[in-house]
Amino acid sequence: MLKTAFIRSLLLSLLATVLLTACGPEDSSGTGSAVSDGKIYNWKMVTTWPPGFPVLQEGAERFADNIKTMSNGRLNIKVYAGGELIPALQAFDAVSQGTVEMGHGSAYYWAGKVPEAQFFSTVPFGMTPRGMNAWLYHGGGLELWREVYEPFHVVPFPLGNTGVQMGGWFNKEINSVEDLQGLKMRIPGLGGKVFAKAGGNPVLLAGSEVYTALERNTIDATEWIGPYHDQRLGLYRAARHYYYPGWHEPGTVLELTVNKRAWDGLPADLQAIITHAAESENVLMLSEMEQKNMTALKELQARQDVEIHRFPDDVLRRLEQMTEETLAEEAAADPEFKRIYDAYETFRQKDDAWTAISEKSYLAIDNAP
Repeated sequence: MLKTAFIRSLLLSLLATVLLTACGPEDSSGTGSAVSDGKIYNWKMVTTWPPGFPVLQEGAERFADNIKTMSNGRLNIKVYAGGELIPALQAFDAVSQGTVEMGHGSAYYWAGKVPEAQFFSTVPFGMTPRGMNAWLYHGGGLELWREVYEPFHVVPFPLGNTGVQMGGWFNKEINSVEDLQGLKMRIPGLGGKVFAKAGGNPVLLAGSEVYTALERNTIDATEWIGPYHDQRLGLYRAARHYYYPGWHEPGTVLELTVNKRAWDGLPADLQAIITHAAESENVLMLSEMEQKNMTALKELQARQDVEIHRFPDDVLRRLEQMTEETLAEEAAADPEFKRIYDAYETFRQKDDAWTAISEKSYLAIDNAP
């Protein structure tokens, strides 16, 4: 009788242990350890931005500082600007290869390697930051993005947005699409392909090279970001005509990239800290861009040596048609590009329908009779 009771007690104890283990804390990422290991992690992040570059480089550094604080010093990230550790436009490769653990840039910089990644950056005449955040966080966009980057051993996160950009600085007025023919313009991504279809010559340059190229007439025009950064870079000294809207970049998502092996090696709490710090910085960076742009625009409008123009309607309509043609051509040539394009376009159509009766109709009140 005593032996039977002992065996029953032992079995109940073992069952309780199994149940407690099964019901214990889970690793929400499916990779990292559920319990802090107490280890100190020292990581490197490389960016595509010049040293001290306001908002973008500063935002990456603020992100790293916040992680150090929230992790109580268990995850320390040393941030290097473009060119300090590796060339600016090699950031994605450095993360992919594990040379560094993190990178910060924008997905259209890697268009030659991952064409479909451009949908997670910006699309000409596409979604603004509001729509992009809705798609990425709640419309399946982030999951698709991670599928696209998986073969490169990279885990992406949204980390900032430039907002709707300006159309660029030109050394002559643009009155028709014909005026774009033969122009050498710094313009990346899908916008560059559309510009080429319009007869222009797109050039990809890092930010540190833009002013010198425009000043020396190596290029005839450049888009950069918006009034704040354009003014700081002094682009108004190299070209007089400043155009809007930024049809080519209506809301450029900036990305955090993390090496997959490094990510998988983190405990779950540090993974969660990175995830939420990225979400926080995504909002902060866009908000800062908006505040600084509105102030800088007023200052540029007051300058006598700057002429601010809206692109003519027929130019915008023709560029939009060329955008549709370009996307269709790219999709026809690349099944993976088409898969992401279809997902993006499905969500964009819903976003357009909602925007038409929300923001657009509200903003139109000022023009109502």
